Amino acid sequence: MATALFHDIVFGPVHSRRLGISLGVNLLPGDGKVCSFDCIYCECGYNAERRTAHRLPTRDEVRESLYRKLYERHNNGEKLDVITFAGNGEPTMHPQFATIIDDTIALRDTYFPEAKVSVLSNSTRIDRKEVFDALCKVDNNILKLDSVFDDTIRLINVPVASKFSAAELIDHLCRFEGRLIVQTMFLQGTHEGNVVDNTTEREVSSWLQALQRIAPRQVMIYTIDRDTPEQNLHKASPEILDAIALRVKSLGIDTTVSY
Repeated sequence: MATALFHDIVFGPVHSRRLGISLGVNLLPGDGKVCSFDCIYCECGYNAERRTAHRLPTRDEVRESLYRKLYERHNNGEKLDVITFAGNGEPTMHPQFATIIDDTIALRDTYFPEAKVSVLSNSTRIDRKEVFDALCKVDNNILKLDSVFDDTIRLINVPVASKFSAAELIDHLCRFEGRLIVQTMFLQGTHEGNVVDNTTEREVSSWLQALQRIAPRQVMIYTIDRDTPEQNLHKASPEILDAIALRVKSLGIDTTVSY
């Protein structure tokens, strides 16, 4: 399937299924992908196929690009629900991520004080103090947890780090003391001859146990919506997603579902 990159530092706005009218911020190069995961469902494609020849945008470039867009929308009287860090890979890999978040909050407060600042992260760098502290400042700290099993994560998310540990990731998610949103992609299919399915009872019941420990303020359940680099994947059905969501809600956790 065809996959796509975000070529600008600030893009959109787009109408997010989960967040509303969202202005995107891409802290990675516009010509390629930089990520600590290599997810088989990533809309940006595989890391090896998206090598970049460009540098990361600087803090000043990000601030100027965001300022121009916010100033323009403010003067035109246009609505904005959220500023979302996403783009061509993992935003927290930018070495100036923490100071960029500070700049973004200041600009938001000036032009769209009602808008939320959101970060979509794969959770791989939350062990770093500067990343952890920055994520604690944003309105929507949205962190990925597609499975609690190392073998499943290695199949679906394909961590770049050889020493990746799901148990350690969950421990670090607990450190937020509820100041986070857990986002989970449920999907089914095959990849390189292996069955892909994180909707099984083994997967879901163990994931629910982890949620009880993490105690997030919200869980976002979703499934494939865009083209994926692995062609043998398909959506989890609405019935499956609704059944999982009902079990999360029974834990007393606010839950949203995007089909």
